[in-house]
Amino acid sequence: MGLVLFPGDGDNSSPDVSWSYSGFAAFRRRLAEAEGFVLSEMSGFGGERPWSQVSTALEPLLDHPDAGGDDLSPAECASILVRLEAIADQWAQEGGDQLFQHIEDARQLAGVLRLCIEKDVPLGFL
Repeated sequence: MGLVLFPGDGDNSSPDVSWSYSGFAAFRRRLAEAEGFVLSEMSGFGGERPWSQVSTALEPLLDHPDAGGDDLSPAECASILVRLEAIADQWAQEGGDQLFQHIEDARQLAGVLRLCIEKDVPLGFL
């Protein structure tokens, strides 16, 4: 069982990105770390820190239920994409085998976000 993020274009042949729930959790923890905070301290992730105390373009992705929840708008996809690509580039420069899967996941998600923006469709979670 896992999670799939996909363009809401109704085209089953569109690219998507998928994770196990634990893999998605690890990916989001690493993104939060790159943004300078600890995800487990945040409201909704076991902590009490409100999201209003964090400033990141990744908030719509990080503070989203693993499955279900509202789709992310093309505008949200655009703001996430810019920051996600910058983080993936930073990880690639840092190197290391530990980041390899996160870099691949970020680049695959970036491709799906780009498609959502180009087609002006939301990003769905399933």
